[in-house]
Amino acid sequence: MKPYKFGFWLQAAVTLASCLFIAVPMAYSVLSGLMRNAFLGLRGGLTFQWVEQVLSLYWPTILLSIEIALLCLVATALIGIPAAYALARAPGRLARLAEEALILPVAVPGLATGLALVVAYDGWGDFRQSIWFILAGHVLFTLPFMVRAVLAVMASADLQTLEEGAASLGAGFARRFLGVVLPNCKNGILAGALSVVTLSMGEFNLTWILHTPLTKTLPVALADAYASMRLEIGSAYTLIFFIMTVPLLLALQRATKPRAGEKP
Repeated sequence: MKPYKFGFWLQAAVTLASCLFIAVPMAYSVLSGLMRNAFLGLRGGLTFQWVEQVLSLYWPTILLSIEIALLCLVATALIGIPAAYALARAPGRLARLAEEALILPVAVPGLATGLALVVAYDGWGDFRQSIWFILAGHVLFTLPFMVRAVLAVMASADLQTLEEGAASLGAGFARRFLGVVLPNCKNGILAGALSVVTLSMGEFNLTWILHTPLTKTLPVALADAYASMRLEIGSAYTLIFFIMTVPLLLALQRATKPRAGEKP
């Protein structure tokens, strides 16, 4: 066997083994949610009773996660898109420092960020006990992903030339921004939006610190289900979580894939 072929098959084997190491436990966990008894395995038969039980017990939690994710998307879009535009049109050291400052919530552990929010706003009773407190944490965590996705597209497009052309035709700032900038950044906005929704729905560390018994999100309730209930119920919860998030991940991959004729 030629050396380069041996290297290729070795890399392929390592990659396959790594994927199986991750995928097999996840697949078994999901399948356990459809088993009558996880300890008996498939011999015990399959059932949807655990999925139905999760939906009946935790449906408000699932809806709350969706609500927070969508509100987070709106907030990050309203803040992140103008912020990315300002950073793209104001190159320089100050703009780069501001861009790096946006990344800090991602670099800091979620538990530390959540604890900082609790310490700062613990005295704000109604706000501390509401979903808006969790939403504030999610916006803080996901905003960099929206800004970076939109900024990357703005940096690759010659927005200044396009805006100057529109201005020469009499278009004001609002018309240039809505009619020129946003349409040329739609791929970045879509990629950022999918990232924000996916991350918000799956965020656990930050939410675990910020939540109350009345404001549990899907990942927190999933952890509670595994800790305090039957394995099958926790696994059924995992199955529902995958059904909600995997399509978003596939859509994100499709949105960020360069189309024919486009530069990567």
